[in-house]
Amino acid sequence: MQMNLNGKVVIVTGGGGGLGRAISEEIAAEGANVVVNYRSKEKDTIELVDKMNKTFHTKNIAVKADMSKKEDLDFLFDTACKTYGQVDILVNNAGIWLSSPVKEMAVEDFEKTLKVNLEAPFILCKKMINHLIDRNCKGKIINVVSQAAFHGSTTGHAHYAASKAGLVTFTVSLAREVAKYGINCNCIAPGMMKTDMISKAISTKEGEEYYNSRIPLRRIAEPEEVAKAVIFLASENADYITGTTVDVTGGMLMR
Repeated sequence: MQMNLNGKVVIVTGGGGGLGRAISEEIAAEGANVVVNYRSKEKDTIELVDKMNKTFHTKNIAVKADMSKKEDLDFLFDTACKTYGQVDILVNNAGIWLSSPVKEMAVEDFEKTLKVNLEAPFILCKKMINHLIDRNCKGKIINVVSQAAFHGSTTGHAHYAASKAGLVTFTVSLAREVAKYGINCNCIAPGMMKTDMISKAISTKEGEEYYNSRIPLRRIAEPEEVAKAVIFLASENADYITGTTVDVTGGMLMR
């Protein structure tokens, strides 16, 4: 199946590591130019972008921006526009996964989780749709959510689950609003992936076995497996799909 992303400009938040890294590489491999956002791991991200440029012969850049700071979000989007003159696809992948039972949860942690996981995607989505409407162009928005948005958290991540559930319903509402402009808005809901975010949770044999036992396919996903679903939604093959959530959970989420 041809994805036909040649020449497209894509912003991937949290693109320097984990799922974001896999998404960035997969999109560049399809001929798109990727704005790889990062907050930390500057050296690793710059090395990733250099590798993508040499391997795929596309024009990719790294842009440092903290998702909790509006001025950084402005800088990220403005840099993409100034560099390429356009943005065609937005992938809101960046997120935080703090841990605490509700009875002990700091208000600051709850607020920070919603700021990064829900408010930042809202701000970038608003910028993206206005940019596309001004250009009179079609485009794609893919928001990375989680199976926890539908099942809730069972391990002390109620704030994370709440932020992702909010992002799902926001995406559906946005999809209804902007469909008339030819803008598709969808979500990807991963389950457990082998990324830094969950490395501590699966660092022991018992931890990994616990999560494997919750997955019908009995294994934790590689980030590349989830990234391929993102690439599909970003492509013209998904032009008739909007307002939906694609579950890539190994069966953890069945609806």
